[in-house]
Amino acid sequence: MSGPGQSSAGGANDRSGGGSVSSGAGAMESNGAGGAKDRSGGGSVSSGAVFELTDATVRYAGTAPAAPPAMAHVSLAVRGGECVALVGPNGAGKTTLLRALLGQVPCASGRALALGRDARSWPRDALARVVGVVAQREEPAFPLTVREAVEMGRYPHLGAWRAPGSADRAAVERAMRRADVAALGERWVETLSGGEWQRVRIARALAQEPRALVLDEPTASLDLSHEMQLYELVLDLVRRDGLAALVVSHHINVAARFADRLVLLAGGRIVADGPSDVVLEPKRLAAVFGWPVAVHRLADGSVQLYPERQPLEPESGARP
Repeated sequence: MSGPGQSSAGGANDRSGGGSVSSGAGAMESNGAGGAKDRSGGGSVSSGAVFELTDATVRYAGTAPAAPPAMAHVSLAVRGGECVALVGPNGAGKTTLLRALLGQVPCASGRALALGRDARSWPRDALARVVGVVAQREEPAFPLTVREAVEMGRYPHLGAWRAPGSADRAAVERAMRRADVAALGERWVETLSGGEWQRVRIARALAQEPRALVLDEPTASLDLSHEMQLYELVLDLVRRDGLAALVVSHHINVAARFADRLVLLAGGRIVADGPSDVVLEPKRLAAVFGWPVAVHRLADGSVQLYPERQPLEPESGARP
């Protein structure tokens, strides 16, 4: 959920209490050629996107009229065969952006499209047939085997009464193989590790046979190995199956290694959108996160950020 701070167009709020701070190179939008262009003019992003926001603003019911919106004037496109990661501090508007694209909240102005259609106009079961969602947290409500959990991904195709057919069973088998959980089929889900359960949830989304995956903090609480394995799986689905992937992550360094584009948000606005080496600029990050950072470029061209030390000043009269 987006917080109260709001950035100026093309910049980011100074979280240390100093008003708007320039983002250096300005707010950026990927141009598909590895570069970036100024997005301050707004307007519609290019067509053919799986997800598209055009100058979209979201204001939640009950918000004071003078309060800033949860999301303001956001334009964004995500295409098939592309992995896009949403990053930014708590309250930046990442979850609100997802909700708008999934038709869960209305746009006060602008528009949100899924596969070229107004996101709010999709019937829920129809949208679930084309978009697989892996939410941030989920615990099984009742005992299930892994296979039964994955079979639930066929519900949008079956409805409440139709029994699974051969096509449904084949889709479940493909999804389990693709997510590398076929060997776990008869295990009870409560016996799984965190990494195994996340893979099962992705398999369930794949059983929907979607054109896009939306993952909200998919590696929260996972150890390093399981986190990297999950991102490798997502990127493989994007590259080999042509899915569009939209991922929310607080792990910026991991997202920078895997995502084709990073979208940095602050105060409900996009501060920068482009390759990691464009978006992860030290002054911009310091302005957005309110903490100094250093950036290091890796051999593969991606960059990694390192928070700087900022020791607390000793209290007056305290011993050194």
